[in-house]
Amino acid sequence: MRAASGALRILTAVGCVLVHSSGALAQTQKSSARSATDPPATSPGDANGVIHIQQKDLRQTPVAGNWPSYNGDYTGARYTSLAQITPSNAGRLVAQWVFHPHTVSPLEVTPVVTAGIMFVTSANDAYALDAKTGNVLWHHVRAVTPGLIDDPGQHHSRGVAILGTRLFMETDNAHLLCLDARSGHLLWEVAYATGNKNYGATSAPLIVKNKVVVGISGGDDGVRGFLAAFDAETGEEKWRFWTIPGPGQKGNESWPADTYLHGGGTTWMPGTYDPDLNTLYWGTGNPAPDYDGSLRPGDDLYTSSLLALDPDTGALKWYFQFSPHDLYDYDAVQTPVLVNASLKGRPRKLVVTANRNGFLYILDRTNGKFLFGKSFVESLNWAKGLDENGRPVPAGLIPDEKGVRICPANGGATNWYSPSYNPATHMFYFRSFEACAVIQSNARSFAEGRAYYASGIQTAGETGKGYINAFNLDTLDFAWRSLQFGRNKGWGGVMSTAAGLVAFGDDGQNFVLADARTGKPLWHFHVGQLVHASPMSYAVDGQQYFAIAAGSDVFSFALP
Repeated sequence: MRAASGALRILTAVGCVLVHSSGALAQTQKSSARSATDPPATSPGDANGVIHIQQKDLRQTPVAGNWPSYNGDYTGARYTSLAQITPSNAGRLVAQWVFHPHTVSPLEVTPVVTAGIMFVTSANDAYALDAKTGNVLWHHVRAVTPGLIDDPGQHHSRGVAILGTRLFMETDNAHLLCLDARSGHLLWEVAYATGNKNYGATSAPLIVKNKVVVGISGGDDGVRGFLAAFDAETGEEKWRFWTIPGPGQKGNESWPADTYLHGGGTTWMPGTYDPDLNTLYWGTGNPAPDYDGSLRPGDDLYTSSLLALDPDTGALKWYFQFSPHDLYDYDAVQTPVLVNASLKGRPRKLVVTANRNGFLYILDRTNGKFLFGKSFVESLNWAKGLDENGRPVPAGLIPDEKGVRICPANGGATNWYSPSYNPATHMFYFRSFEACAVIQSNARSFAEGRAYYASGIQTAGETGKGYINAFNLDTLDFAWRSLQFGRNKGWGGVMSTAAGLVAFGDDGQNFVLADARTGKPLWHFHVGQLVHASPMSYAVDGQQYFAIAAGSDVFSFALP
């Protein structure tokens, strides 16, 4: 593996002020001479080059010079058609700049880029950067919210969504902000979760048609999960789907008395969208309390599930529950990747996802029918396998006061970090983790201002191991698995490229490019911080870049 070298530009946000660069957002750099492998020179914009993301830009698959949403495009594949950086020249990649935002925690943001402008968030702050130089163009300042708990109390933000000239982001206390993408000025604000101060938000919104779809956090703290959609122009709420059914609704039998108000099932990662089927796909989190199932008999709909919703009305089309009556904190918010491919010789519209419970699933995304499942961890003892409908066969391991050893551990065999699908290799790439834990269950009542875990967790003594995996949809088996080395458990997602690369942050605090067909590492750069985010790629002025957040910084890389 070859390490990067070269000079590095380090840029820091300017205080707690709104920073503007005169005319910086009004012009898009013109391209010089380009080769056949160079990225396209044009970006979405009007005649003056002003930022203007249109529906056709969001529907473009795969993405090219722009990365207009959290996962790049609606499919969630995190695959780019950019091919300037290849396995043969990846070893020449050098860092171009590093941006250090004013308000930081371990960054979990994926940058969004359009018209040569990069948008990132850190806590409740938003930044527009020149994607070529890293210079700050504007900075929207908002203080973090005091008194929050758990994940919202860590003030994580995973990024923005853009439609037209408007930028949308979720705040730690579940407010939806609409900013002018050209200046950072606030246009409107909506508080979309009330009635329980344990609510929060950590996700990036998703634009579907003229609506902004937002999720919610706090499932481990006794909130009632939901998805909500707001008019992108006015901020008016258009629909709300409750993931925990109320009295009189299907599935409420799992939630006696008022337990439905605290049942979890939060929607704390962005979903995906199929415009042809007009269907929104979104994963839900674990039920609450996490490890005590006595308060929530039955399957606990619609927790630990994949939901297929009508984006116009919020009506449920179908659902698939990965872990009915989940007792081990197996959220199902992992990205549901939409793939058009042959499965067992038949062309299908598929949704592929590696679940926190240790199984990889392939479903028919037109109706939610289970088509294939396979364990991807060495140690899995909570279930004996999957039945013909994809429902797990429980092993009867029930947490109690003494504790029970569960594999995979409550952190999951995978987690929220993003997977990728490459249509050229027919491979699905994702990070996994091998670990077990002793999970205890102790009854606990709900109270605002504190977590609702009702448990204790102990490591089971094993040393955890991390992998980057390539699952081949043609053979329905793994093409390769790359063992990760390092003192820390990495939390970085993956992306893939048309040139045959896989990009990810490893367990040794490196940003890595590897061969997509073999997994062979080709290049790395030591970022010196744990990667807690997923990479992306973009182009400016005919030059391809990779960008990734690591620790408290955003890094950008390109060929010299």
